[in-house]
Amino acid sequence: MLLAAAMVVLGVAISGLSLTELSARNTQFAQATPPLQSTPGAETKPSAPAEPVTTGQRPREIPPQPAQPDAQAQKAGITPALPPAPAEKVAPPIQQK
Repeated sequence: MLLAAAMVVLGVAISGLSLTELSARNTQFAQATPPLQSTPGAETKPSAPAEPVTTGQRPREIPPQPAQPDAQAQKAGITPALPPAPAEKVAPPIQQK
């Protein structure tokens, strides 16, 4: 029991000495990233690229295709782009109490 108490006291003493050593030092920590600096010639360069010019209209080269071809096209062998939509599930109305 005496040996265990001595080891605890020794551990606390070493911890206290380490803390006083750390607080006594006047250490300066290095900065992780350097401070921001301007790029040479930044005054003459634009800050953002120019916006692309759009007309707001669809391209006319490719006409839009339906997701589900009509019956004649399906008979000709054209497969639908999307599977058929599932039927809607309808539950009975909620009874008011």
